[in-house]
Formats: sequence, structure tokens, C-alpha cells
Amino acid sequence: MDLGGFSMFDLFQTEVQQHCACLADGLIALEQNASDPKMVEPLMRAAHSVKGAARIINLDGAIGLAHSMEECLVRIQKGTEIPTASRIDELLRGSDILRSLADHKSEDEARAWLEQEAGPISALAEGLNLPPKAGVSAVVVVAPAATPAPAAIPAAPAATPAPTATTPVAPAVVKVANPPAAASSTASPPSAASDAAVLVSSSSLERLLQLSGEALVEARRLESIRRTLTRAKTAQRQLSAALDSLQVTGRHAGDAMTAVATSRDALDEALHQVEDHLRRGEELASALHNEAVSSRMRPFGDACGGLARSVRDVARTLGKEVRLIIAGEQVPVDREILRQLEAPLGHLVRNAIDHGIESPDERVAAGKTRQASLRVEARHHAGSLIVEVREDGRGIDRTNLRARIVSKKLSEASIVETLGDAELFDFLFLPGFSTAAAVTDISGRGVGLDVVQSMAHSVGGSIEVRSSPAGTSFAMRLPVTLSVVRAAVISIAGETYALALARLERIDRIARSELKTVEGRLTTVIRGEIVGLVHATEILQLKASTQSESADELAIVSVLAGSRTVGFVVDSFLGEEDLVVRRMDARLGDVAHVDAASIRENGDLLLILDADDLVQSALQLLEQGKLRGDEGRSAISKRKQRRVLVVEDSITVREVERQMLLRAGYAVDTAVDGMDGWNAVQKVKYDLVVSDVDMPRMNGIEFVRKMRADRRYETLPVVIVSYKDREEDRIAGLEAGASAYLTKGSFQDQSFLQTIADLIGAAV
Repeated sequence: MDLGGFSMFDLFQTEVQQHCACLADGLIALEQNASDPKMVEPLMRAAHSVKGAARIINLDGAIGLAHSMEECLVRIQKGTEIPTASRIDELLRGSDILRSLADHKSEDEARAWLEQEAGPISALAEGLNLPPKAGVSAVVVVAPAATPAPAAIPAAPAATPAPTATTPVAPAVVKVANPPAAASSTASPPSAASDAAVLVSSSSLERLLQLSGEALVEARRLESIRRTLTRAKTAQRQLSAALDSLQVTGRHAGDAMTAVATSRDALDEALHQVEDHLRRGEELASALHNEAVSSRMRPFGDACGGLARSVRDVARTLGKEVRLIIAGEQVPVDREILRQLEAPLGHLVRNAIDHGIESPDERVAAGKTRQASLRVEARHHAGSLIVEVREDGRGIDRTNLRARIVSKKLSEASIVETLGDAELFDFLFLPGFSTAAAVTDISGRGVGLDVVQSMAHSVGGSIEVRSSPAGTSFAMRLPVTLSVVRAAVISIAGETYALALARLERIDRIARSELKTVEGRLTTVIRGEIVGLVHATEILQLKASTQSESADELAIVSVLAGSRTVGFVVDSFLGEEDLVVRRMDARLGDVAHVDAASIRENGDLLLILDADDLVQSALQLLEQGKLRGDEGRSAISKRKQRRVLVVEDSITVREVERQMLLRAGYAVDTAVDGMDGWNAVQKVKYDLVVSDVDMPRMNGIEFVRKMRADRRYETLPVVIVSYKDREEDRIAGLEAGASAYLTKGSFQDQSFLQTIADLIGAAV
């Protein structure tokens, strides 16, 4: 049977994911109105469909479980059983188990897992056939997002404990704009959706997108041909006028006039044909490209499918009342970004319920409603995708946060007291850092927010935290798509470059008279904020154009770098364009300050600059007064001071390590990730490198391997400092070529500095 290149198990996975998403959200919605038997019908169909799909590939354990779930739902529909909280828990656990089958890579793995978990699965199936356990019926108001994507479920999920008579159940109230199919009495099963989904390989989709981009560029190149023909037509008219003015008679003059008339007619016809072809070709190419880009886009609601379940479980466990609101479900998001968003959204939601939202009694005492509001929203703004998680809880306790920072010896108390909100909140994203008083199943291990930040950085985005006594907001600023970027086109040293608008804070023109020099650094004031300025030509090592040096006004591109703004002086702005991203050929290696390439409408090649690289080099210049590799460091080398490179994406950890090394007498440079570190070691001779493991663009393991593969850095000492303390992580780091592997707990004793001294000796 031809399945279009997909196996039967691939089709099974897709179907199970769809139906289990319907089951999970529908069961939670059933808690809202357990008296409506029509709400059960879509759930029965979903369980029946999963049973049929499992029967096709002979997964006996899944068949039995799905059958028991279907029979239980039939009893609920007939009214012979009431859906208590304990029964909903059992059905949700059954949905989780069935959903877990789709997480396995092959049919053999799924079958082996079913055999391994046969006992618990069989016990659950039998329990569903028995009367429900005594418990309080659920009072959860639910209306989850439409067309949700399935949430990531552990291989062997545990059921949420059923409440007892002495343990009151706090309702998790979930409200969104569009009710799901599972909650509607007229809903049809997922397979009958009008917008039918088909399986397409990702490589085929990527190739389609690339070809559509090339077709669009080629279609728009006709515009330059049209302009050429227009110039030729103008020249022809001038020639005709010149011949008329000569007033020459004779056969040769007549021949010339006839030739001019013939060429004029030919040019008119050619220009008309080109204009017609241009208009039609660009319309078709644009439609093709837009459709190809749309095929990569999915509604934001697809990443929110598991949030209602997560809010329900966490709120019940913690005894809190939470009202979830999901806004912007239909906002289109690149499918790759959407896939990476699921885990960060889950972390932010759990973190908000556990840390931000108070208990009902505390809220009442503070003059708030018993029920907290938790809002998850997506929107497009200034060419970027903004994903925000906001709650109306107690806000971040800054005093407690400062105390935790000092107690963990991440910074001195005198320094912490002077930190503003932006710098202070950066500590929340440190691996292993937590403000929780105790470790629980939900939080306390300090793993979560670092994952959120890493995801944002990996796609070229950022995250901002705002907090007040009225609540806390975590807002991720991400690109709308990874295949097409809305960019500002700029001129630097007479060459054309682009910068993604998502990374820009603002674009200004500043009079040269408004520039000031502070401690040898060029600055200006933009909207009341002092902004350090760096010439882009200096960063890119280009010769400044004469025009830019003599201009009365300077064009400034501002980029947000953590809590600071860095301004880049460029020649001029050339406008905004949608650019089809072309990744650099792997044979070119890592090109400093360049992220990708594109082709403009006129066919010219355009380099898209890497904002992170630019910012890091600019900060080196502003903070140290010299660029990496500058001759100004010769004075340091004369003193034979040991120089260390710290490679760390967390600004807080980076600063902690830098301060410790500076106090020990070492000269220190910093890099924001492995790629930036690789650029740095090629410019400056270092005595030792300190590197994190989990970083965007190029992680620490890849960075170490890249250095060891180059003869110049085969013997360069490298110390990995990571929050991962598992033996397998340590072995992976050492096998990659690290000289030593430390955990970030080493900051609290002398092992960090002692290890560096053992490898390269004292600072001087």
C-alpha cells in the first residue's frame, strides 16, 4: 500500500496525537458541565478512533485501555456514572498513556514500552471498569483553545491524587475565546476537519520554500529589465528628435528615419510585453512564496493545547484557584518556533502558579479576588512575535531575591543592593537558581527559566521581565518566521547590509553636535537615556566612507543588549525589506558578525548581520576601551599577565566569573556563546578558556570540539563550568577535550580559581 513515503506507524502517531489532544482538552471541559451528555460524544469518538488505529498495528495494550475508556465514557453519557474528579484523573492518565505511544520512534519501541508497562496499564483499564473512587466531583470551568497541539507527556505519567473529603479541591478555571470541538455538542471528529492535514516531509517543505523564494527574486528581477528598456526608449526618442532637428534630405536620411520608427515600435511592443509579464509573473511568484511561507506557519493556539491541563493539575496540587485566559490563538507562528515554544510556555505557566499566584486566602486578605488571573497572549508587534505570560499575583519579592543571590555567593551584597530590576531579574534565568524555599515536584530545582531564555536566544529573540505588586509578566520577543525576515537595510562603508527588525530597538538620526565623549567613549542621549555609540565600520573592520565622516547628521541603529542599549553608527538607512534567509555555506565556516545572506529584488547579494555578535564586540569596545585583538593590549602582554576568555550566555554568570578572575589578577575577555567564543580565540591569544555548556548558536561541547580540531588550539586549556553535575555530562565534556569539568557550585569555594591556577599558574 502506497502511504506517500510514510509508514503505518507514522500515520498512527499523527492520528493518536490529534485524538488524545481532543481527549485531554475535552475531559477538562467536561468538568465544567458534567450534566451535559452531549459533551461526551466527541470524547467517545476519539477513544474509539484511537482503539481502531491501535488495532490496525496490533498494539493490544493500547486497544484494551482505549476500549475501557470508551466504555467509561458511554456510562457517563448515559448518566449511569457521574464524572468525579478521581474518574477524570483516571481518564486523563489513560489519554497520557495513549499519547505517549506517539512519542516513540518506531513501532517496535512502542510495543516494547507497552509490554514493559503492561501491569500499570492493565490495572488502569480494569479500574475504569469499576465504580469511581469516592471523591469530590470537579468544579472546573474550562474552555480550552481550539485546534490545540498535544502537550509533551512523560513516558509513564502519574495520576494526580484524587482529593479526599478532608482536602478541598481548588478549581482551576480556564477561559479562552474559542471553545474546542470536544466541548461542543455539534463538533465533528478531528479527521473530518474541513482544513484537512497531510503529512509532508520537512526537507520537501524547506525545498519548496527555497524554490519559491528564488522564483520571487527572479520575477522581481524583471523590474530592472523594464527600467533598462525604458531608458532605451527615452534614448530612442532623443535620437529621433535629433534627426528631425538636422533637417537632412536624401535617401540615407529617409532610411535613418525609417529605422528609428521601426526601433520605436519594437521598443514599445517589447516594453509592453515585459510590463505585462512582470505584473503577472510577480503576482504568481508572490502568491507561490506566500503560500509556501504559510505552509510553515501554524496558529499560536497549537502550542497551547497542554496549558489547560497543566493549569488544572498544578492549581489542584497547590490548592489555588486560577483562571487561564489564552489570547491570540490564531496569530500565525513559524512551525519551528511553535515547536520550541511548548516547553518554555509550560515552564512559565507552572512558575506563575507556583511562585507568583497567592493562595485564595492570601488574595482575599490582600483585597484581591479569590480566583487569580493567568493570561497567555501572542501578538505581532513591529515585525516581531510577542508571547507574554502575565499573572496578577504578588509580584517578585526583590528583597528575597537579593538575599538568595548573596546566600548563593553569586555576587557581593554591596553590588546586589545597587542593581536595578533588569539586572536583578537576570539572576532568575541562571541554571540551578531558584527562589523557592523547598524543592517540590513542581519547582525548587532551578530548572525552567534558563530553558525559556535559551529557547528565546536560540531563535534570535529575547525575554523581558516586569513585576509589581499587581503581578508579574514574562514577555518573549521572537521572530515571526525563520525563513523570511523583515529587515532594515543599511549602508556601511558604501556597502549594503541588513539587520533583522526584531533585534532593533529604534532607528534615529542624530546631529553631530549632540554627540558627547564620556571617558573616551562616544555617547548621545536618546529619549532621555545615555546610549554608548560604536561605529559599525570599526566593528566590521571596514574603512569609513568620506561622506559619513563629513555628514552633519549620523544614522544610529540601536540594539537592546540585556538592560543596556548600544547604538551603531552607520552611513544611512535604505529602507525595510522582506528578505528570504539563505544560511551561509558550511564551507565558509563561521563568519564573524554575519548571520546569513539574502538576494535583493534587483539581484544583488546582501549580508544579514548577526546582532548578537555586533553587540558583544561593541560591549568589548565600550567596556574595555579596545576591541578584541587591538594593539592597545600590548601593554598587558608586556607584563605577561595571563589572559582568560569567559564564554557564557548568562550575563549574570558571565559577570560573576569575570569579577572572580579580575580579583585574582587575570586579564579577562568575555563571549556570549560558543560562536562568539570561536571568533574571539581567533583574534586574541588566550592562556585559558572558561566555557558553559548550554548556550545558543554553538554550545560548549561543540565549541571545545571545534578548538581541538584546530592545531592552533590543541593544547589551549579549557575549563567547562556547567550546572549539570551528572557523570555522563562530565564524561561528555572531558571526551570533547576539556581540561577540567566543574559545576557552578564551585563559585562558592576556591575550586574554580584553584583549577585555573593549576592549569596556567598565577595571574602574573
